[in-house]
Amino acid sequence: MDIMFIVQVIILLGSIFIGIRFGGIAIGYAGGLGVILLGLGCGMFVDTKMIPWDVVLIIMAVIAAISAMQLAGGLDYMVKIAEKILRKNPKHINFLAPTVTYFLTILAGTGHTAFSMMPVIVEVAKEQGIKPKAPLSIAVVSSQIAITASPVSAAVVYLSGVLEPFGWSYPALLAVWIPTTYIGCMITAFIITKITDLDLSKDPVYLERLKQGLVTPPKGAKNMTITKEGKLSVLIFVVGVIFIVLYATAISKIGGKPVLVEHVMVNRDSAIIGTMLTIATLISWFCKIQVSKITETSVFKSGMVASVCVIGVAWLGTVFVNGYTTQIKELSEQWVTAIPALLAVVYFFAAMLLYSQAATAKAITPVVVTALGITAADPHNAYMIVASFAAVSALFVLPTYPTLLGAVHMDDTGTTRIGKYVFNHAFFLPGILAIGISVGLAFVMTGIMG
Repeated sequence: MDIMFIVQVIILLGSIFIGIRFGGIAIGYAGGLGVILLGLGCGMFVDTKMIPWDVVLIIMAVIAAISAMQLAGGLDYMVKIAEKILRKNPKHINFLAPTVTYFLTILAGTGHTAFSMMPVIVEVAKEQGIKPKAPLSIAVVSSQIAITASPVSAAVVYLSGVLEPFGWSYPALLAVWIPTTYIGCMITAFIITKITDLDLSKDPVYLERLKQGLVTPPKGAKNMTITKEGKLSVLIFVVGVIFIVLYATAISKIGGKPVLVEHVMVNRDSAIIGTMLTIATLISWFCKIQVSKITETSVFKSGMVASVCVIGVAWLGTVFVNGYTTQIKELSEQWVTAIPALLAVVYFFAAMLLYSQAATAKAITPVVVTALGITAADPHNAYMIVASFAAVSALFVLPTYPTLLGAVHMDDTGTTRIGKYVFNHAFFLPGILAIGISVGLAFVMTGIMG
């Protein structure tokens, strides 16, 4: 281990730490700082082609469509439906909360939709005398893992493109990722429910905050005005997502043969980006929204912040990874060949630093494909990538991700908190369990399918 490697690691981790220190969009800013230091200070090769532009463009297009839907009142309509589900079965909130955030993410392709459900989860938990940290923590983790199963997420779109030449069609991948991740989240919810003292009245922090008047009493169901434009915007969005799934399936290949379309004129990435922008156009037209106000929506703001973060941090991580491609290939070949599940560990630690499921998949997967000698002629080991994919969702390890911080701030009982040792926070154990179980189930399922 030479001194230059140590300096480069310090720059990598130091830049991420600076970004985390300031929070929000500054994480992306600091990534750019790290890139300059690695390039000009350490002589590492830097190119804008290392930025995962396809990932960023998909995120921006999806956010554009969801922002239009939010402005039309569609998100309020979805929240109202979700709230009814939670309030109808409040005693099962530890299972229903992650189920709601999971499927919202599946539909929207972004975990930021979980923000809209957090106040409802806190309210229902307080009404039931349950510590909000249990349903909130599982719900946040569920929204992150669901990215690896969403038909319109940048991560799924990227990896399905990589794996298709190796015999894994788009429908087959979804058939693995959706059930394994959802069941993983539900088993996690069961375990957390069993090992956690859910009695809110016994939590000392809550009792202290209650004494100080810092806890708002439950207000009951929200009185939202649901408009026909809001309902229509959701319908347009859902139809668009269904079209994407059907089109992506039609252009997929099974056994080297196209499912339906032989000569593909519009690839999967282009179809998603174009369809999302079309959805935004249709919502703007038929729901008569004020397009000038789209940039003022909370979804648009958080989505653009996420895009900048992906640009900066993913660029930084890719520059570093590319500098040590040979070493990473050798280690990957040794570790993963010996114990296939170790690929999930590689994905896990990379996701901690790269702050994005799609960016992690794009930085690590090509190296692993080469290291394991996976080719169209010899695709056997591709199952390792399929089974390990959920591990790219380790965005919860450092308590800095927006939805994680949002959950901490929205829980006025104080039960969802970050410990003084940084890693001892409410999301760590649920995240580890959900990823571990999801990956384990995926290895079993790919073994059966293969």
